[in-house]
Amino acid sequence: MTTTTGTDWGAWQESWDRQQEWYMPDREERFRVMLDMVEALVGPEPRVLDLACGTGTITARLLDRFPGATSTGVDLDPALLTIARGTFEGDDRVSFVTADLKDPQWPSLLPYDSYDAVLTATALHWLHSEPLAALYGSIAELVRVGGVFMNADHMIDETTPRINAADRAQRHARMDQAKASGAVDWAEWWQLAAQDPVLAAPTARRFEIYGEHAEGDTPSADWHARVLREQGFGEARTVWRSPSDALVLAVR
Repeated sequence: MTTTTGTDWGAWQESWDRQQEWYMPDREERFRVMLDMVEALVGPEPRVLDLACGTGTITARLLDRFPGATSTGVDLDPALLTIARGTFEGDDRVSFVTADLKDPQWPSLLPYDSYDAVLTATALHWLHSEPLAALYGSIAELVRVGGVFMNADHMIDETTPRINAADRAQRHARMDQAKASGAVDWAEWWQLAAQDPVLAAPTARRFEIYGEHAEGDTPSADWHARVLREQGFGEARTVWRSPSDALVLAVR
C-alpha cells in the first residue's frame, strides 16, 4: 500500500520480512503453527493482542487467515510502529498502542480488558529473566480463562553445548552465503530506514530508546513453560521448535 506520503508500506513490510528471514529461515513455519493453535483453542474470530508487534507481522498473518479477527498491536519502537500504522491505516479491525512493556501500567493503555490470545515472536529476548517473569504475570491477567499466550523466540538449551555449537556454525555459514548474495542484515536495514524521509525521525528516536540492539536473556523453553505456569497459566509447553528457537504455548 502506498499512501499520500509516497511511502510504500508494503515494500517496507517485505524488506523487514526478508531481513528477519535471513536470521530465521523457518520464520513462517512458526507463524503457521501459532495460528493453527489459535484456531484450535480459541476459534477463527479471536481478539488478539500482538505483543511487541513491530511492523505488525503477526497481525498481517492473523487477518489474512482469519478475516473476522481483531488485533491490538503494542510496541515502543516508533519506527516499526510507523510502518505498522501505515500498513493497517483504515482497517478498523486493527489498533496500535505505544507502551513500554517494562512499565507495570502498560495494560491500562489497551482498548480491551481481556483477550482470547496474546501472541509474540522474536521480541521478548530483549528482556532479562526477572522482568520477563513479571511480564508473564501481567499477560496472565489479560488472557481470558481458556485463552492462550504464545511466545516464539530464541530459547537455548544450555545442557547441549556441542549441539548448540554445531547448529550455530551451520546457521552462520548459511547466513554468510545469503549475505554474499545480497541479503540485508539488521544494521543495514536500519541504515535504509534512516535514509527514508518518513522513517528517518522515528528511526532516530528508536535508537535513542534502545541503542544498537537491546540484549536480554534467552532461557530455555522449559524455563518459559515453568514460569508461565507459576504466573497463572494452567498448562504450558513447547508446541514447535528448531535447533535454536521454540514456540511455547500456555493456556489460561
